[in-house]
Parts: sequence; structure tokens; C-alpha cells
Amino acid sequence: MADFKTLDDLDAGGKTVIARVDLNVPIEGGKISDFTRIDRILPTLTELSDKGAKVLLLSHFGRPKGKVVPDMSLRPIADGLSSHIKRPVTFIDDCIGSSVAEAVAAAQPGDILLAENVRFHAGEEKNDADFAKALAAAGDVYVNDAFSCSHRAHASTEAIAHLLPAYAGRNMEAELTALSKALEKPARPVMAIVGGAKISSKLDLLFNLIEKVDVLLIGGGMANTFLNAKGVNVGASLCEHDLAETASEILTKAEKVGCDILLPDHVVLSKEFKAGAANRAASVADVAADEMILDVAPESVALLKDRLASVKTLIWNGPLGAFEIDPFGDGTIAIAKEVEKLTKAGKLISVAGGGDTVSALAKAGVTESLTYISTAGGAFLEWMEGKTLPGVAALTR
Repeated sequence: MADFKTLDDLDAGGKTVIARVDLNVPIEGGKISDFTRIDRILPTLTELSDKGAKVLLLSHFGRPKGKVVPDMSLRPIADGLSSHIKRPVTFIDDCIGSSVAEAVAAAQPGDILLAENVRFHAGEEKNDADFAKALAAAGDVYVNDAFSCSHRAHASTEAIAHLLPAYAGRNMEAELTALSKALEKPARPVMAIVGGAKISSKLDLLFNLIEKVDVLLIGGGMANTFLNAKGVNVGASLCEHDLAETASEILTKAEKVGCDILLPDHVVLSKEFKAGAANRAASVADVAADEMILDVAPESVALLKDRLASVKTLIWNGPLGAFEIDPFGDGTIAIAKEVEKLTKAGKLISVAGGGDTVSALAKAGVTESLTYISTAGGAFLEWMEGKTLPGVAALTR
């Protein structure tokens, strides 16, 4: 991980700090329904405010595609943010121009201001230099606390970082530190769990991970494609039959580089994909033509627990079964509880991320117990794929 400046390096008092945050939060009935992303940026907001900075927040919301879409205004988020952090938040009806300049001039040290959706301007997603200059005009320094948006080279995440002294916020710092520990300088052996429905969406990820980790467990619907490539009959299971050759290529490459690939050998089978459906546990060699593999069975869970006991770092992306539907989340939940136990005992560094993964871990009740859970979705996945994230690279130059 290249070096980047943090808030420890910033004397924020008396300055106007432009902070890029991710306020693309779920809204139900005009109110914020999940404060996870807001909770992650609170340390940065309160620290800058307490140090006497004027804090100008930039964020996007939805996909207005460069036009003003009233339903995608950040105005309702300003109210929710204010009541959640118990400090006033002043909303500004644009993110550039005189309204921003006037609001910043009128603000007192410690005040927090929220500018309107940066994606109301076409220049944002084009990473336009002039738009970035207009954004930067309001501030003295720039802080990026939106790792989840940093896989995009947009004006508020990339171009602006070259125009002002740039720093990582506390959320960004925590994310980069955790990810560096997990994949760049990990305690070995390292295991990755990769699950989910299809391997077609995770090919880059798999090819990168086999070069980096010692053990790779493949679960969920993805495992069926690998089992099929190995000549196992997967019945009516979700399976990308056309990717058998690619799956074989991954298995061969893994063997060559010394990465041990684990596939479930005992699975939970059902003829119906619905809650409470009749099911049975069986060997993968015993799947009937009308049955679907929907979870890992207790025998596979026991083997996986055994392997977990021998690793020091775990990276987890994707569930091991159809966890949304009971009882097909049992395998994922059992492994989540084991990861929690090992992490709490100080035997495992555990880093997880991706939407479905976070939902599955929440269902297992372990989100507070892992070393780090990334809420960053696409950025987390691209980091695992070994890609350079433009917003992060801009902080480290």
C-alpha cells in the first residue's frame, strides 16, 4: 500500500475542508432507513468539526446522469444526517458556484455543510477538470472518506485530489489499513472464501486470488460450475455449463501456483427453491437429475472449520448457499460463527465485504465481531481483483 496522508497530518483548524463522503444511503418514505454508511463517516465529520474546520460535504445520490432530478436531491439526507450526528447540517442547493461560496463564507468554524448531489452535473462522472476546479474553489484542503466510491475516476473522487492538499479520512484510512493487512502484507496462511451465484461476474477476482492466497474455498452457485467442470453431475442446480473450460483453467493454474482450491463435497439438496422446502444432505456424487444444490452440508462445514483453524488471515466475499431462504443459510451462518469465534480468540484476521456477504453476516449476527467489514461493494471487489482504484491512487501520488 502506497503512503497517504491522514487526518493526523492535517491541521484543520480555521480551514474549509471539502470532504467526499458516500451518502448514497437507502431512503424509505423520505427518511434514511439504514445509517451504516453514515456511522462510518462520523469519526471524520466530528473530528474535523471539533478541530474548528468548516466541513463541506460532497456526495452523489442515485444515477441522475448529469441532470437535476428532484427525487435524487440530498436535501432529505441533510435532515437525517443532522439528527443522527446531533449537530446542525446546512444544506446548499448546488455543489459549485456562488451559493456554495456564500454558504461557506457565512459558516462558522466547526459548521457542517452538505452540498447538493454532485451527479446533477455531467462533469462529475466525466472527471471533468473544469468541474473539479469549480468544486475545489470552495475549500482549502480535500479529504476523501468514500472508499466505496473510489473505484470510479470521477471529479469529486479523482480530479479534485490533484487540485488541493489531499488526505484520507478515518473511514478511508481504516479500509485501506484493513485491506492491506488482508491481501498485501498478510499473516499467512491466507484463505479466501468466494461465494455467490455465478463465476462469470468474478473471473478477474478468482484469477487474482489464486496468485495471492494459500487456500481458496469456492461456495454458492459458483461451486456448481467447478464441480461440473470436474465431471460431477449437479442435476438441476444453478450452473454455468458454458464456463466449464474456464473453471478447469482456474483449477489448473491454482495447482501450478500452489493454491489449494476447496469445493464442497457434501451439500444440501432440494427439488424446490423456496422457504422450508423438503431437503436432504448428500455427497456431491449423489445428486439426482431433478435436485438443486442449495447449501453446504454439515460434513463440508466440519471440514471447512478444520481448515479455518490452520489459517491466520481470511478474506470473505459471497455466501456459501442460498442464505436468503431458510434453511439454506445454515452453512454460511455456521461458518460465520466459527470465523467470529476464531477472530475473538485472536487467532484470525477476518476481512469481509460485498453486499450479499454483509447481509449474510448480519443474519448470522457477527458483524461486530470480525476484524473488518467493508461496506464498499464494487470498490471492495475491484480491490480484491487487484485493480488500481483511481480515488485511492489520487491520494497516494
